[in-house]
Amino acid sequence: MKPYSDDDLLPISALQHLLFCERQAALIHIEQAWAENLYTVEGELLHARAHSESAESRPGRRKEFGMPVRSLALGLTGRVDAVEYRDDGSIMIVEYKRGRPKKNASDTVQLCAQAICLEEMTDKMIAEGALYYGKNKRRLKVAFDSDLRKLTEETAARLHELIASGTTPAARYAREKCERCSLKGICLPRKLSERKRVDLYLERMIASVNGEAQ
Repeated sequence: MKPYSDDDLLPISALQHLLFCERQAALIHIEQAWAENLYTVEGELLHARAHSESAESRPGRRKEFGMPVRSLALGLTGRVDAVEYRDDGSIMIVEYKRGRPKKNASDTVQLCAQAICLEEMTDKMIAEGALYYGKNKRRLKVAFDSDLRKLTEETAARLHELIASGTTPAARYAREKCERCSLKGICLPRKLSERKRVDLYLERMIASVNGEAQ
């Protein structure tokens, strides 16, 4: 696969938006729409605290915060919340999240993308990372195995395809996701989904009438 150029780079965070909802990803990264809610503000505050220091040293490891990374292979760029360099030569990356572990792979894919970016920049293999969740204040270790790497590469490719298309997918209301989304007032998933059902009903009625008239 041909490497991307610097002009093609997309934010690593967009992978999470895509896996959560393709329409959300398109609204943010194609239409440049954004809105805050409690969850986004809490997340930004947590990242701000993580990036408030540039470095930290403890016995056996050194940690750097807010490190900028990029990958021309994935066409992605962003920042790693924390990079831990250990005395044994290994590297671990840590991403801070405000909530709890998610049911989908959005957090692990984002973390894996950060690792692939750093591997490309340092020419060193990174075997694992960790997600630190603010609600339970615990680290969840993530192994960067072949399956996760493949999913991350496929998601990055799909993200580039979506952005290149310039098309925002139609709204589909899903209560669990839509009610927590900061873009609910912009997306209007319930209203647009209801309108689509009405349009489909009218199309079926017209087709039925036309069929009986023939």
